Amino acid sequence: MGDDLGYRTARNRQVIGGLFASLDQEQLEAPSLCAGWTCRDVLGHLVMCIELGLPRFLLEVARDGGRSARTSDRLARKYARRPVEDLVQVLLRRSGDAVSQPGVGVHGPFADSCIHMRDVAIPLGLPATAPAADWVEVVDFLTTSRAAAAGFLPKGRLDGLTLRTSDQAREWGDGALVTGTSEALALSVTGRPVLLGALGGPGAATLGERVLGT
Repeated sequence: MGDDLGYRTARNRQVIGGLFASLDQEQLEAPSLCAGWTCRDVLGHLVMCIELGLPRFLLEVARDGGRSARTSDRLARKYARRPVEDLVQVLLRRSGDAVSQPGVGVHGPFADSCIHMRDVAIPLGLPATAPAADWVEVVDFLTTSRAAAAGFLPKGRLDGLTLRTSDQAREWGDGALVTGTSEALALSVTGRPVLLGALGGPGAATLGERVLGT
């Protein structure tokens, strides 16, 4: 599974690199689906994850008093200030680099490659996305306690909910049903409200309230 996810992560990074190579300055500075980040900041984050390495990242987290989210934000913005052409070349040249995040292994970078692709493509009205098989793998990961512990979604967001994909006949959880495509489910549970309206089932409103903080 690890080798397969590594290959799929590399393929997605190649798609993302091609996507960013096609963007103009206005598109690069447009807001992404990541709250507070431009599309260019997303590119900085993806390259940071490849280049920095775990030991250096942990040192940076210690510098920020153990606040890893603050570190990730700070470094993404720092990397994003580099020339976009250089960042794209790093992403393309090193797309196959294995990155294993603490607690989640290769699943973290794989999920990032799928979700961040849409973080940029959706607000820009572009079609780039990961294959359907990738999205169901992402939801499979997001419904584990490891994903919440790593900060992909808040703990408790999926309590009392059952997720069921409308495109691949998979189901997770125990509770009020939330239905939707695997992509819509993945983006919604990770806090992107853009596809909440595409979800159905009696649990959809509860998930929407948790995502929107209402």
